[in-house]
Amino acid sequence: MKFTLSWLKDHLDTDASLEAILDGLTVIGLEVEGVEDRAAPLAPFRIARVVTAEQHPDADRLRVLTVDAGAGAVVQVVCGAPNARAGLVGVFAAPGTHIPGTGVDLAIGTIRGVESRGMMLSEREMGLSDAHEGIVDLPDDAPVGTPYVEWAKLDDPVIEIGVTPNRADCLGVRGVARDLAAAGLGALKPLYDDKVPAAHDGNLPPAVDLETADPAYCPAFALRLIEGVKNGPSPEWMKRRLTAIGLRPINRLVDVTNYLTYDLNRPLHVFDADKVSGALTVRQAAEGETFEALDGRTYTLDPSMVVIADANGVESLAGVMGGEASGSSEATTRVLVESALWDPINIARTGRTLGINSDARHRFERGVDPAFAEPGLEIATRLILELCGGTPGPTVTVGQVPDATRVIAFPPTEIKRLSGLDVTEDAAAETLAALGFTVDRSATPWQVTTPSWRADVEGKADLVEEVVRIVGIDDVAPTPLPRLAPVAPKVLTTLQSRVATARRALAARGMVEAVTWSFVSKPDAEAFGGGGAALALANPIAEALSDMRPSLLPGLVRAVTRNVNRGHADLALFEVGQVFAGDEPEDQTTSAAGVRQGRNRPAGVGRHWSHAGAAADVFDAKADILAALAAIGGPADRVEVTRDAPSHYHPGRSGTLRLGPKVLGHFGELHPALLAEMDAPERLVGFELTLEAVPEPRRKATKKPALSASDLMPVRRDFAFIVTEATDARALVKAAKGSRKDLITDVTVFDVYRGQGVPEGHKSVAIEVTLQPVDRTLTDEDIETVSQALVDAVAKATGATLRG
Repeated sequence: MKFTLSWLKDHLDTDASLEAILDGLTVIGLEVEGVEDRAAPLAPFRIARVVTAEQHPDADRLRVLTVDAGAGAVVQVVCGAPNARAGLVGVFAAPGTHIPGTGVDLAIGTIRGVESRGMMLSEREMGLSDAHEGIVDLPDDAPVGTPYVEWAKLDDPVIEIGVTPNRADCLGVRGVARDLAAAGLGALKPLYDDKVPAAHDGNLPPAVDLETADPAYCPAFALRLIEGVKNGPSPEWMKRRLTAIGLRPINRLVDVTNYLTYDLNRPLHVFDADKVSGALTVRQAAEGETFEALDGRTYTLDPSMVVIADANGVESLAGVMGGEASGSSEATTRVLVESALWDPINIARTGRTLGINSDARHRFERGVDPAFAEPGLEIATRLILELCGGTPGPTVTVGQVPDATRVIAFPPTEIKRLSGLDVTEDAAAETLAALGFTVDRSATPWQVTTPSWRADVEGKADLVEEVVRIVGIDDVAPTPLPRLAPVAPKVLTTLQSRVATARRALAARGMVEAVTWSFVSKPDAEAFGGGGAALALANPIAEALSDMRPSLLPGLVRAVTRNVNRGHADLALFEVGQVFAGDEPEDQTTSAAGVRQGRNRPAGVGRHWSHAGAAADVFDAKADILAALAAIGGPADRVEVTRDAPSHYHPGRSGTLRLGPKVLGHFGELHPALLAEMDAPERLVGFELTLEAVPEPRRKATKKPALSASDLMPVRRDFAFIVTEATDARALVKAAKGSRKDLITDVTVFDVYRGQGVPEGHKSVAIEVTLQPVDRTLTDEDIETVSQALVDAVAKATGATLRG
């Protein structure tokens, strides 16, 4: 919302400075977004008179002017404007000044052999408008030598405020002035909205019929015929104000409606009465009906839109924009002035459907003051008569203006309870009254009646807000919150903590976090275990984003591929986010996943002089998932690795992490056929860990076990077993650990051998076993007994034989 300072003072009697007004606007909730000082860039320009204008000797379209700028001596200027002539009074720019409309710093120049010592300016060159057909042509009595900004009164600051959607009343300058007056920055001037009497009853407007299916579409419609008007350019004061807020002056009749839209938040429309045929009908548009609007575009309408029509067809799109066919022009002598009420939701839907953003739509869809429909028409009538003359007829109103007021029971103690602000009852009542509320203090609680222009005030809290913002939020005393406990309780849930911890842990392993779409293409979803109908989007934003992702891996694989295709190899990406197995709440889980490509390993990236730099493999992916699991407090030392990874992993180079029957995650190389189908690098390793599947930490503190530290040296023995190829090393390790739990503290696989001395279809698995005595040193007999028990246990569990 824009307005000038002088415009504001038309409604606000104040001697407050501009700075005080700007501060006051922000304090009461009308935040100042900018102040435009139009005078500063135009300060060097002076009013000047063209003394002589001669044809340029070497250019048909140029004239050589002598200009009197009030400095005593005339100066020579070469000008190409078609309206340049002797006697013209315009605006002169001397050499050395900056031209704001073109961004040029003016200098003395020579044009076609003739020296030019300045410039006569157009409005576009001064940055005032887009008009550049000729130089500015001022009245003959404009004082030569006077600064142009002073004469044109352009030293009027333009204020722009941000108006929230609930404050439709402040989309007019008067609403802004009312709030400032209530805040003590002046007095609100009275508004002269007395009725303009009809000259006689003969010039009645045409009949108006309300034929909409829903009466709420147009509750009331007021119309007035004015005859004998003389249209033409608006007076300078009106053109200056409209131009200052970014509107282009058109003619007096149109400018009056635009002016009152911003001045009083009352959109109106003016029809050329001679172009209207028969009665006006407010109805819903027919399917496919077309309408040429004032913006020069033709729109196709449908029955959800309300129009004003006559015998010729649609003349106006109700509450949004008028029509070209019945618009006013210089030849207009009879006008119909319309002031109506429209349904905000219908106006918003119509404007959004047709893509029309007009000042009228902006206000009607937020809600204008219904009680001001007829007074607004009276003010428009008075202004048209002042500017255009004419004879007014009587006002005809069809429908019923709804009562927009409401009565709210308001205990004044609510101000202190809700805001902490100490305000006396007298001050609270005076504040509400200054804002237009009617306060009945004789009742308990108070009975507060809202003004018709404040449809946003619905309850006690809204009234408290009104008092607080006017009295001043700065007066609310700061009160520290009481400290309820010496240590703040835990705020984050377990899952939230795990998400943050997993991110830090994976980043610490040299991986870069990525954020990918929650949607993937159907082929990608199917390849990673999804693609069901329940997870297909009804209205996808793109064909490649049609399904909810069943895994984070497809997005990461696509991201790695894009980077590799652009020359960024040796990449490691991770993401922590939601994945979807179905459309039920329990089907949405949080996953931590990562992908490594090329020579990106936790120990280093790329080639190095000290080593060849091997490519990332399945064990790097295993280390990543175990590191993430350990970081979030999971039992990384107790999980088992099985071979039953999903089908998007390489069947021989992948694994699944299990804790008993529960699956915690998967890791390994991605399937080569899948990577080929996705045009991805031929070898990628990755992992995915489901955070919700990790057991919750114990809620109650448990007694820590006593430290078990022996002062005896451990004993280590190596064993090599021959087992079948199908035997998992984990089964062998598990059996070895369980053979003597009192002595065996660790079992590690350190060698796997196939070849000479090992039967076909078998392998040799070598393990290192650590024996930790507690109370005495082990003898050779003790070690032999333990060794035999271990061999027997492994043989029983796996069918292994001790390798000779």
